[in-house]
Amino acid sequence: MITLYSGPLSLFARKVEIALREKGLSFERIMVPFNQTTGYDPKHPEVTALNPKGQVPVLTDCGLVLYDSTVIIDYLDEAYPEVPLYPASPGDRARCRLDELYADEIMFNALRPLMHRTSPPSSDQTRRMAQEADAMIAEATLSRHYAVLDERLAGREFFSQNLSVADIALFMDVLFSLRLGGPSLTGFDGLAAWFARLSQRPAFALAAAEIAEADRRLSFPVKRALKTA
Repeated sequence: MITLYSGPLSLFARKVEIALREKGLSFERIMVPFNQTTGYDPKHPEVTALNPKGQVPVLTDCGLVLYDSTVIIDYLDEAYPEVPLYPASPGDRARCRLDELYADEIMFNALRPLMHRTSPPSSDQTRRMAQEADAMIAEATLSRHYAVLDERLAGREFFSQNLSVADIALFMDVLFSLRLGGPSLTGFDGLAAWFARLSQRPAFALAAAEIAEADRRLSFPVKRALKTA
């Protein structure tokens, strides 16, 4: 039995959940407690024992312990090759990995300045103003990322020939951008259509619905309206 340690508002753990469900794999999910004041604190003892970084996602399978969403999904695709989440050819697979890296290490960095919006507001007005100023700069950066992705799609259904880990990773970034009051997808027609298509797939829809429910329970309401169009 595959076991996944996940978190209600962990972008990277939800990325793994989508991959598992798209591959049709059964798994036990252990949801690690989280709140917007202290985060994952105290940290789950099994997570800290299994992952030196003390973070989710952590996946165990037949005694094998893995952490980091990219490492986990790479393993899943080799150990359980149906349904594949990486392209077959070396060149296409490399491009897919670069798209995943773009999501996880470049676009995700632009999301960080928006994350304060779901936490209780700071009592320091100067700090609040500085945080929102940084967030506005990040929104402009995210809009530029949208433009890159819209051009990268070039009218295609997915970022690779078929659904891949790149789609999963990039979907999570766009979803988090929208839930954090980031820029809308207006003017990025290809990207908006891609996001809408993926949102209808059961694995993606479930992750989005559970994140929305976690926000209702755990997050401070984002004052800026959610801009999906």
